[in-house]
Amino acid sequence: MQDLTHNIVVSNSIINAVKTAAADGTGVDLKGFEEATAIVDVGAEGDTLSGSVYFEISLEHSDDDSTYTDCVQADVINGTIAAGGIWLKLDGTTGGDPDTAGGNWQIGYVGGKRYVRLVLAKTGTHSTGTPIAGVIVKSRPRNAPTTNVVHNA
Repeated sequence: MQDLTHNIVVSNSIINAVKTAAADGTGVDLKGFEEATAIVDVGAEGDTLSGSVYFEISLEHSDDDSTYTDCVQADVINGTIAAGGIWLKLDGTTGGDPDTAGGNWQIGYVGGKRYVRLVLAKTGTHSTGTPIAGVIVKSRPRNAPTTNVVHNA
């Protein structure tokens, strides 16, 4: 039986914290891996999210961890990318409502760039903030087993 834990590496892109402002996540190096999954974990919303108070999460990629561009639909699986690389809008509606229970969202990356990162944008006034974290799970390693520890990049 093949186990998952020796075939993935989890790396932080957006450090878990209460967010009231926009933030660029840390780039994650995919060297040695064929795919990745971006996972956003959101706690109970601190501000009531709505059409005028919301967060958007986008996925960007890069060849050099310096110049990032927005991912497009051909770069992802199991999700939809809109203009600007946006794949998640946390606005309190169906599909983007962390409410009081929180939630998790994911999208697969299959593009050909070496680095990926999550980007958090905000619209409206977020005075209390909402806990948000974003990780990149690197998978399909070229050489397994991997050492599965949480990496900051």
